[in-house]
Amino acid sequence: MRIDNSTFESVEELKYLGTTLTNQNSIAEEIKSRLRSGSVCYQSVQNLLSSRLLSKNYKIKIYRTIILPVVLYGCETWSLTLREERKLRVFENMMFGRIFEPRRDEVTGEGRRLHNEELNDLYSSPNIVRVIKSRRMRWAGHVARMGDQRGV
Repeated sequence: MRIDNSTFESVEELKYLGTTLTNQNSIAEEIKSRLRSGSVCYQSVQNLLSSRLLSKNYKIKIYRTIILPVVLYGCETWSLTLREERKLRVFENMMFGRIFEPRRDEVTGEGRRLHNEELNDLYSSPNIVRVIKSRRMRWAGHVARMGDQRGV
């Protein structure tokens, strides 16, 4: 493509301000990238989240202030499909499963992993998909209040 005296090549994928843009306007690759970044971020604080010295409340604060912003960067522009919502929920449940250690079964005395419903009961804040939807609504409000003279 040529504009004035500048020539621009056509690409299928572009990283702009930390967000992956595709020519198909698919958000799936961006979500995969965000989840990978969230996993890397988790591994950097894994020793804190697996420590028995920190309370679960502090571990949740670490998750919400360090890991979640990395995963949700740019989520205001995402249009999620059910498959992508599921991937996000799986990631969140995996994080909570690591934060809330396995429980002892009262009958057998063996350790067992917590079920998703139990994890949701322990984490009282809205799930990751609700957070994304509320951020999208907040962004839509900002856009609606912008004047016609401003570009979104």
